[in-house]
Formats: sequence, structure tokens, C-alpha cells
Amino acid sequence: MLEQGNVIYIGRKPVMAYCLAVMTALKSEGSEVTLMARGRAISKAVDVAEVVRNQFVSDLVVKDISIGTERLETEDGSPRNISNIAINLVKD
Repeated sequence: MLEQGNVIYIGRKPVMAYCLAVMTALKSEGSEVTLMARGRAISKAVDVAEVVRNQFVSDLVVKDISIGTERLETEDGSPRNISNIAINLVKD
């Protein structure tokens, strides 16, 4: 389970908005940030991690990646599996 406080939930905003959030969190809170996403936002979380690592913070490394599946109910009551990802980034 995740214990750190720097968690950024990835959703519908543009990639650069989340990149700014990651850089702000790294500057003010410490050297560790976790990106959390599920469903279609998983690819955006990977994009955010790569853009920040390759263009803005050169000493940022991926410490851990965890994936999983949540079972949620749809509006009609049928179960549905939703994938999720947590990408833990650490500044060296």
C-alpha cells in the first residue's frame, strides 16, 4: 500500500497540467511523487512520467510501478473490471 503523501491522480486534464503538478510537488513537498490512474488514463500517466523525466527533471527515476484491477459495478448493476496503475517517481 502507498504511504507517502505526494499522490497525483491522473484524469481528463492535458498532460502538461499534470507535468506542472509533478514538478510543483517535487519542489515543495520532497523528492517522491506517485502518479495514480485507472482505465483510459493509464496511458496519460505513462506520458506524464516520461515527459517529466525526459524534458524537465533529468535526475528523476521510476522507483516502482504497480498495476492492479478493481471490480466496480456499472449503472445497471453488472460487475466490470477496471485496470489501475501507480507509478512512483523519485528524485536522485
